[in-house]
Amino acid sequence: MQILNKLFGAHSRNLERAMDATSQRAGTLTKNLANVNVPGYKREDQEFAIEIEGETQEPGSRLRAMQNKFGSSTRSSSSIRYDGNSVDLETEVMAIAEMEMRYQMMAEVTGRYFSGLQSVIREGR
Repeated sequence: MQILNKLFGAHSRNLERAMDATSQRAGTLTKNLANVNVPGYKREDQEFAIEIEGETQEPGSRLRAMQNKFGSSTRSSSSIRYDGNSVDLETEVMAIAEMEMRYQMMAEVTGRYFSGLQSVIREGR
């Protein structure tokens, strides 16, 4: 694995972490959706924050600053229904759609990154 890290560098590790975080959050959101009718179930979520290569601030600090400036999204675990369940069907479906688009974008970026490396290896042919 050390050879691959030296060969592909920090950019590929960042892409890998971004795709992993997206997959994990999608799993959490799907779990919320599966429990939409379970009395007393509290919504779970994961903050999607990847430290960008060369960023000197703590990971996720830009995201938190934006949420503080523009208002946090609906990611609370407070009860919104009489049965104590805090899952909102529309919120979960929208979040899942967002995560799907994010994952597709990350897969495209990753594919282009490795296509560029392949082109360099083949000397542009």
